[in-house]
Parts: sequence; structure tokens; C-alpha cells
Amino acid sequence: MGTVREAVFELLRERGMTTIFGNPGSTELPMLTEFPDDFTYVLGLQEAVAVGMADGYAQALGRPTLVNLHTAPGLGNGMGAIFNAQANKAPLVVTAGQQHRSLMTLQANLTNRDAVRMPHPLVKWSYEPPRAEDVPHALARATHLAGLAPRGPAFVSIPMDDWSVELNEAEAEAVRHQSTRRVSGAALPSEEVLQALAQRLAEASNPAFVAGPDIDASGGWDAAVRLAERQRLSVYATPAPGGGRIGFPENHALFQGILPPAVWPVGDALKEHDLVLVAGSSVFPYYPNIPGALLAPGTSLVAIMSDPDEAARAPMGEAIVADVALTLAALAERVSDSAREAPAARPAPEEVQLSDPMSPSTAVRTLAQVFPEDGIVVLESPSGTLALRNQLRLSRPGSYYFSAGGGLGFGMPAAIGVQLACPSRPVVCVLGEGSAQYAVQAFWTAAAYKVPVTFLVLRNDEYAILKWFGMLEEIKGAPGLDLPALDCVAVAGGYGVNARRVSGAEELGVELRSALASDGPELIEVQVTPGMALA
Repeated sequence: MGTVREAVFELLRERGMTTIFGNPGSTELPMLTEFPDDFTYVLGLQEAVAVGMADGYAQALGRPTLVNLHTAPGLGNGMGAIFNAQANKAPLVVTAGQQHRSLMTLQANLTNRDAVRMPHPLVKWSYEPPRAEDVPHALARATHLAGLAPRGPAFVSIPMDDWSVELNEAEAEAVRHQSTRRVSGAALPSEEVLQALAQRLAEASNPAFVAGPDIDASGGWDAAVRLAERQRLSVYATPAPGGGRIGFPENHALFQGILPPAVWPVGDALKEHDLVLVAGSSVFPYYPNIPGALLAPGTSLVAIMSDPDEAARAPMGEAIVADVALTLAALAERVSDSAREAPAARPAPEEVQLSDPMSPSTAVRTLAQVFPEDGIVVLESPSGTLALRNQLRLSRPGSYYFSAGGGLGFGMPAAIGVQLACPSRPVVCVLGEGSAQYAVQAFWTAAAYKVPVTFLVLRNDEYAILKWFGMLEEIKGAPGLDLPALDCVAVAGGYGVNARRVSGAEELGVELRSALASDGPELIEVQVTPGMALA
């Protein structure tokens, strides 16, 4: 009736999971034998790269994606990236090979001694099937769990001799049921809760709306805009370090900017508002530690989120656990057009002074001048984050990806995954030369598969974000914060990426236009001034 391997590929085919990311070892080869022609295997030269590519791909595509790792050492290499995927709520099905069942008790070489416990804190579910015949059902369950809100990674460990096991007729029939069933979980609040919240919005004198990343991930972009426009809300983005996606058009007249990332600054930024409605964000992704009042006296907060854990751990306010997009759409239908005065639009992006070397703000303003309307940014330049958001003002769904977990190594592989998921949209990965070192093997995949990502490296010869944190925390004399002699151009070229170094805004603009028109990966490195860029 067919093997476990055949049944698994049929399950994946049924669910549209025909692009697999991975870095295989000997324990994964039995899965990959006679690899089906209608599947694509995207190779990463290190497991963190494979997970990062799958993370970007799954987020951009909006459905579960399989990433295949190599037993314990490969899973260990990928765990930092799995941490990022968990924070990004990326629906990943992570598999890792395991030694032959007959050798596991002996702890033969490459045995993962405790495969279930190893990734447990970073995944929604972790499992090693007790029988080979249970592998398809375990993967079906992992797929359902990864795709249900709050989305995130699920893990299955698979002994290498399981793949060739023959299924009997009853087992094959069970797999067919498992392959075709669907599990959905989009829930709305009760009518009473919706009406009460609509009434609170109507009665507020100066309400604010904080748009989080799950608005974009849930498909709630248009509903968020409709609600904000009907109620004339002052709209803010969730604090930048925790905001892996953009939930509201940042060129909109109601958009007021990005909230600062720490306790006292957030409370202070919202002090003029009597009601704060948060949608699709934790409350809040605080960092660094700047203590103070969570909210000003007279300010109340209500949050709409799909994650019960985020709702339970919030330090203040009320929480509604439900599908973010459906709830915003229902709420927009239940409010009337407000007569309150709309907030003043924020100023246009600041002009930046030309200098040599140029500032990060000048570099991203130059990018903004040539950036395609349907372009996508994947960002891993912590010191340039605010400058990029202020200068580009991205305003389309699915246009921005950032590591919500804060771990480096996300940007380059995620940009490749996003580009593979969205081949008709140009993708620009903006990163620092330090960030590039955490997943540098991604250059090989970009070149080998001819993925047309434009990598823009803002080189400042330091870990600027760490120096800024050190200043805030009054840390002096910390070692390892300068990065002389890193040459991303040479490294990228060694992996087969067309790479060059430029100077000056004019040359940068010319080279960016050329790179965006290319049908393969391109890297442009530009020297920028040290320090944080805020404008």
C-alpha cells in the first residue's frame, strides 16, 4: 500500500507544502531518496539559514512550511533561528532525523538522546512518534498546530528507518483521512464584547490605536484602516524591536509614528489619550529596561490578540482573545463615523544632510527614492531601523519583515524565503555588516538558486546598537563592539553573489536601480557614519 515516505509526501502535496527548506545529513537521506519531481528542496549550508529561509517563506506565504534539519547537532545549530520563528509566529513544521530505532537505546553516534525535550521551549508541540506508522499522523498534527493561532513552529523527530516501512491497507486509509482533513480556528468575540468596545471608542475623547504585526499576518490591514478612519484614531506602530511586521500604512494621514520600546517612554507617549486600543501586538514588547508608569492616570487600554499567553501576561489593561482581522472588521461595522477632530498628520520625512561617509538616514532616504511601490523590505540593521521606517513609510500589506525575537541571523535567509514566496515583488534586505555574519552562508543559496534579492549593507564598523544600549545602561569599557576589516563584498563574491562597494548618494542610487532590475542576487555595501540613526 506504499511506504511511510510516500504517505508523507502525499500529505505534504495535499497541503501545498511542496517547497522544503533544509540542510540534510545522513539521518535525513532516507526521506530524500527518489525526491518527487513536483517538490522543490531549497538547500541552506547551515541549519540556521534553512530555518530562517523557511521563516520568511512561511510568513510571506501565510501557511505552514516544512524545514528539515539533521538530528541533534543540526537541530542545535537551528535553535536560535527557531527562537526567532517563535517570536515571529511563523508557521513552521520542523523535522529532524534520528538514529535507527534499533540503535537509539544504545545511543549510537548521531542519536538525539532527548529529541522531544531539546527544542521544547521554542515550539508549540514537540514529538517523536512511537511507531513508524505514526509518522504521517504526527506530521499532520504538527501542520495543524503550526497553522493555528497563535501560529508558530512545531517539531517532529523521525528515526531514519521509519521512512521505508510499508503501510498496510488500514494504515494507508488512515493517512488519507489525515491528509485531507482541515482544522480552522478563527474566532470572534461575543456580540456583547464587540458592542461594549464600540461604545467605549465612541465615548472616548482622544482614543489611540496601536497597530501590531498580527494585523498584517491575519489579513486585517483593510479592516484596521477602515476602523481608524471611521473613528479618526491617532495610529501608532507597536514598538520597533517587537514589531516584526507593519500593521498600518505608514504614509497614512492618521499614522503618528512608532512607539518607543521601554516602559516609561511608552506610557509617556500615550499620556494624552484616554483610551488605547491595541490590535495584533503584545502589550508591549519592552526593551531596554526604563522603568516608570505603564500608563498615565486616566488612560485605559484594551488589546485584541490571538495569543492567550500574550493576553494573560500583559501587565495592564483588558484583553480580548480572538482573530485579529475578523474582530477589527466586526468592530469597524459597529462604530459610526466619529465627529471628533482628526489628529494632525505627522511631518514629511526629514531632509538629511549629505556627508562623507553618509549617514544611515541618507542611505535609506536614497533607497526610498528608488524603492518600487510593491517592494518588500527585510530589515536586520538595528541601528538603522527607525531611520528606515521614517524614510520609507511602507504602506502596503506584506511589505516589511523584521525579527521580533531580536536574534541576529534572520534577515539574509528570511529575505530569500520572502522572495521565493513573492517572486513578483522586489525584495531588499537592509542589514549591517555585523548582522550579515550570523547567516553568511545564505549568500550561497541566493546565488545557487538565482534568487533576485538586493542586499544593502550599511557598514559602520561597529555594533552601534550595543554601544547605544551601553550608553543607556551606563556600561563602560565593554569589549568586542568594534568591527574593523569586515568585507561583505569579498565574502558575498566568494559565494557567487554580484557585489560591489559604493560611496555617495548618487552612486548608491544608480547601483540600487541596477540591482533592483537584476534577475539574480546583488549586494551593495556603503560606508555610513557610526551611531544610531533616528530620523
